[in-house]
Amino acid sequence: MGAPAFVEPHWPSWKPTERGVLCFVLRAGKVLLIHKKRGLGAGKVNGPGGRIEAGESPAEAAVREAQEEVGVTPRGLKAAGELLFQFTDGYALHCEVFTAEDAAGELVETDEAAPFWVETSAIPYQDMWADDAYWIPWMLEGRPFRGLFCFEGDRMLSGRVEPRPG
Repeated sequence: MGAPAFVEPHWPSWKPTERGVLCFVLRAGKVLLIHKKRGLGAGKVNGPGGRIEAGESPAEAAVREAQEEVGVTPRGLKAAGELLFQFTDGYALHCEVFTAEDAAGELVETDEAAPFWVETSAIPYQDMWADDAYWIPWMLEGRPFRGLFCFEGDRMLSGRVEPRPG
């Protein structure tokens, strides 16, 4: 007998083991992305982001992570959506996604991330987590979303995007 089949969680009662943020700066038809160098998703393209620290709001975490990873301070931050990730190893991540209309400061490469701007029409989904192609279009359209995704390592087992509940 093989391993038991993966069963998607009962999302209404699902609880994360960790909370995090992603922050996408949008400017003149482009989006700020990073080549992630370490941690979850190392080697993939993503947006700046990371864990929410104790006593920090999600918005504060989004600003701090952008400052730490790429040296800029997001301006005009807006909540865009939320992502719920369940991994087969038990890791469960709730991620708040933010957009920013601009950023102050100069981009810098750090030991965590190499930043770059890309046209929104040329986002390199093939170099990103599989779920990104599902929800990033919603984010770019300004449609509040909730993404529900299950992964085994880097492999997406299931996923969907729905309008974010009010």
